[in-house]
Amino acid sequence: MRAAINQKLIEMGERERLKELLRAKLIECGWRDQLKAHCKEVIKEKGIENVTVEDLVAGVTPKGR
Repeated sequence: MRAAINQKLIEMGERERLKELLRAKLIECGWRDQLKAHCKEVIKEKGIENVTVEDLVAGVTPKGR
């Protein structure tokens, strides 16, 4: 079902429009800035030399959802 919906959105050209709308709404409500600030906090806590991409993903994913 999910694949069929995705395919239909692609065929109709709506998938990209929906992605752009969602991106704009997330920026508008400050979600992106909040997540960026949280990333900086995680890096500051662990130290730039000690943080890995995996650490950052693990530390930020719960807040991003």
